[in-house]
Amino acid sequence: MPQPATSAGALDRAQRAEMETEQRHVDRVHERLEVMRGHARAYEAEGHRRALFGNEGGLVERDAIVYQASVWLRRLDAQEEGLVFGRLDFEDGEVRHVGRIGVRDEEYEPLVVDWRAPAAAAFYQATPAERMQVVRRRTIRCVGAKITRLDDDLLDPDRAEQLELTVVGDGALMAALTRKRGAVMHDIVATIQKEQDLAVRSPVDGATIITGGPGTGKTAVALHRAAYLLFNERKRFESGGVLIIGPSSVFVSYIEQVLPSLGEHTAALRSLGELVDGVRATRRDPAQLAALKGSTALLPVLGRAVRATPPDTPRQFRATYHGHVIQLDGRRLDDLRRSVHDRNQHPNAARAHAETALVEAAWQQLPGELRDRRRTERAIFDRDLRDRTDFELFVEQWWPYRTALEVLRSCADPGALSRFARHRLTQAQVAALAESWSGDRLSVEDVPLLDELAQLLGTPPVQENEEDPYADLGVAEVSAWADRETAARRERVRESYAHVIVDEAQDLSPMQWRVLGRLGRRATWTIVGDPVQSSWPDPLESAAAMEAALGDRPRHVHELRTNYRNSAEIFAYASQYAKKAAPGAVLPDAVRSTGVPPQHRSELRAAIDEALAAVEGTVGVITPHAAADGLAESLRPLVDRAEGRLIVVNALDAKGLEYDAAVVVNPQAIEHESPAGTRTLYVALTRATQRLYVYEPAVLAP
Repeated sequence: MPQPATSAGALDRAQRAEMETEQRHVDRVHERLEVMRGHARAYEAEGHRRALFGNEGGLVERDAIVYQASVWLRRLDAQEEGLVFGRLDFEDGEVRHVGRIGVRDEEYEPLVVDWRAPAAAAFYQATPAERMQVVRRRTIRCVGAKITRLDDDLLDPDRAEQLELTVVGDGALMAALTRKRGAVMHDIVATIQKEQDLAVRSPVDGATIITGGPGTGKTAVALHRAAYLLFNERKRFESGGVLIIGPSSVFVSYIEQVLPSLGEHTAALRSLGELVDGVRATRRDPAQLAALKGSTALLPVLGRAVRATPPDTPRQFRATYHGHVIQLDGRRLDDLRRSVHDRNQHPNAARAHAETALVEAAWQQLPGELRDRRRTERAIFDRDLRDRTDFELFVEQWWPYRTALEVLRSCADPGALSRFARHRLTQAQVAALAESWSGDRLSVEDVPLLDELAQLLGTPPVQENEEDPYADLGVAEVSAWADRETAARRERVRESYAHVIVDEAQDLSPMQWRVLGRLGRRATWTIVGDPVQSSWPDPLESAAAMEAALGDRPRHVHELRTNYRNSAEIFAYASQYAKKAAPGAVLPDAVRSTGVPPQHRSELRAAIDEALAAVEGTVGVITPHAAADGLAESLRPLVDRAEGRLIVVNALDAKGLEYDAAVVVNPQAIEHESPAGTRTLYVALTRATQRLYVYEPAVLAP
């Protein structure tokens, strides 16, 4: 078996020698990267020269070339940090370096293999039991282009001795697990484990379903899968769009740097409160109200709201024709509205039918002798009435094009909502819904209702002189990557996507699944979740809604069983709540031990100070939903002094996040805040990687 050294001095010399060898290769790769940048800049300059041709074809070629060159440069510029992160030594002596992108030398021989390429799969999938001809796997950590650490995993000791391979470091995975956390999530491209890699490289078509408990890397796997799909079928997924859905805006901010660090900038990241254009909801409704809005019980209520007579519409139609007065009262107008709705599914697409029905009703008001006088009279009447400005104005007011928000606001009237509900809702439910819709702010739970109303209303016909709806993006032509990236950030939600990734899927309501089902009706899917962590009151109902959204697509199921985030002490404490919420559930295994059990404290600020002193990275203060705003305000001086290390977040928004230390505030309140409170508390207790503090305020005697 190879022995790297027998003394500390020999160990240092061996480490330095190996680092110098790897540094020479890394330097060569970065030199080649600079050459590639030069080629990209030359290609961009050639594109600009095409505009000098002075014809439309030259401008089109210019835009296409400059855009492609800009994309190329952007991907190259994103690879400064950790461009080369791995090396494989094979039985036959072959050496293969693995990195964020593929780089070839002047002879087109590979200097670095892209981590997503089949040739790199052994870096993630080789084990001592299934070596895949790998003898040594090395992880290379860099700061910029300078190597700072090497960590080796030895898979075949006998062959390593024959090849005279030196083994250094403590193992890549454990080194990564003990690294401090920051305010944003980092990629795990250098330390993906075999079970994770199999999920990343799951078949493209159908639905890949990734399950696993806290800390198993589900989110990281989903994001790396997005990069893998864009690499392997770029034309399909870049043009068709990749949509990544997270549970909250806090979560989206946390993960948004992962894909750019992997060289991908085209996927759309949205929270559940951002699935409708022009809406960015972050407020969450109380548990009972959220459950009501998320259930399909409101569908018939919304349907009747869409078909109801809009507020402030005219209640009488009056016109004259050849001295005859034509008059339709409110009851007759309501009858006409119902008849139009019976023949047309979407009100916003039915104005022309409503206008025709109004003309017919007006014609019937004329005396019979006039209507029978000559065959052409009806055509003359029709043209005469439709050409009148006051008739056009009446139709616009009587049958207005409505927005989903306008219809939802109309439901803020308890009387109107009671009529729409037709005894499907209790008086208390009507009052709670109406009050929630009377303010200016929308909740996350309102967003799928808006999308449902938009579907029911339909789209108004496009006017011939209507402005380009994308003109406000400010991108007249595809002249540079910056223009396209700015536009992409403001891109409207597409009607459908080529691939949809849903994180924390176990929390989605049936109404949210209906929205995603429409966005992904032509898509392949990646679904990430853990039923034990579900905050939806009826996990089976949510699972059924997911199945309806996925339809008959083939399923590829991957279960992640190792908790890499929590220490064994923290996870043992949190697991008692998982077992309480879901008896018999199979929980992941925590692989690290710190020897430090969770600490109970009765003073919040002392617990926060202790946590900040105990770890170098971030500290999360996780609160009950009802107390979040007040605590965030009272702790603001502490947050400011901590300079980005202290984050205050409610237990629902903490999903998917992780901190070096966590202070969980009033666990009893979190547990009793909703029917799924025990699961929510389980999630809150599993956010910490190193230290967990539980703050339990003293109960005052009555």
